[in-house]
Formats: sequence, structure tokens, C-alpha cells
Amino acid sequence: MSHAHHEVHYSNRTGWLRASVLGANDGILSVASLVIGVAASGAAPSVVLLTGIAGLVSGALSMAAGEYVSVQSQADTEQADLVKEQAELKRNPQFELKELTQIYVERGLTPTLAHEVAVQLTEKNALEAHARDEIGLSETLAAQPIHAAMASALSFTVGAIFPIVAAWLSPAHIAALVVGIVSTLALMISGGLSSYAGGVPLYKGIVRVTIGGILAMLVTAWIGSLFGTHV
Repeated sequence: MSHAHHEVHYSNRTGWLRASVLGANDGILSVASLVIGVAASGAAPSVVLLTGIAGLVSGALSMAAGEYVSVQSQADTEQADLVKEQAELKRNPQFELKELTQIYVERGLTPTLAHEVAVQLTEKNALEAHARDEIGLSETLAAQPIHAAMASALSFTVGAIFPIVAAWLSPAHIAALVVGIVSTLALMISGGLSSYAGGVPLYKGIVRVTIGGILAMLVTAWIGSLFGTHV
């Protein structure tokens, strides 16, 4: 009996994974830093909580807008390359065929086989062949602005919930400490999940996310304690 063979690859996750990891880490770290800084200044618990909520709302919207603009710019560039390549295919198809053949030769095919492959792929879909093998574009890796924006905003919100809930439930005199501990654990989880989704060892994501996060929160707490409630 023959069994269907299906390999799971990680490259098709890069678009949403990048936006999700960036959003979650930013949600945890930026809101935690805000909350810790304000809490360390001696502000009232209501002010600390309001700061966290404001940071969540503004941060999620900012992340969504920024991610959309960034990825849309990439999509515009990709589209411009496709338009240019389509024009070249119409203007000089023989040159484009030779160009595609040479690409396959450089990848290890014999000139005869490379030419045959180039001809068949050109007959099937010339633009798709050139987009994939000459420009490096594919449907899997194509920029998707709306998906990236939604993933970024949602993951930011999920990440920001951890420090906000920690600030809400903890006593005022240890709020900064509790938020720091909870946020550090959340960063470790986020780093581990991103490594797992990306197919790399868990410790890599955990270490690189957590160390930077702890340093950022410590600096923010120090600044908040210096200025006090007069700022």
C-alpha cells in the first residue's frame, strides 16, 4: 500500500509568525514597562491600571497600522516587480526564456534540460515562473497586509493582558514586582511558542526574548522611581 507523504514546512508561517511574535512581545513588554514605571513612581492603583489599558488600546492600534503600512509597502514593491516582469515578457519573450534557462543552469541542470524546463514552465505560466525563480516571489511568501495587521493587533492585545491583569490583582505596594514577574513568565512563554512554531529549539526564543525584556523593565522601573509622582 502506498501512503500519502506530507511534509510540514515552516517557511509558510513566516508572515503571520513574524507579526504575531512581534505583537505579543511588544504587548507584554511595552505595557509592562508602562505599568511598572508608573507603579514605581508611587502612583495610585487606579492610575496604574488606566495606564495599562491606555497602553493596550493605543499599542494595538499602532501595531496594526504600522504593520499594515509596512507590509503593504512590501506588497506594492512586489506588484511593481510583477508588472515590470510582465512587460518584459511581452517585449522580449526569447530573452526572458534564455534568462530563465540560465537560472536553471546555475542551479545545476544541464543546458538541454534547463531549456526544456524553462520552455514548459513558460508555456504553463511564464509570469509565475519568473516571479518564483527570477525575482524570488511565491504565493506562500507573498506579503499579506491585512493578515499581518490583524495578527499583530490581536497578539499585542493578548500579550498586554498579562501585565494589566497582574497590576489589577496585585497589592499596590508590590504591583511593580508582581507585574515584572508575570511579564517575564509571559515573555518566556511567548519566546518558547515562537520557537516551537518556527521549528527551532525552545531555549533560543526564550533566552533572546526574556533577557531584553527584563532589562527594559528594570530600566523603566528605575526611571519611574527617580521621578516619583511629580512627573
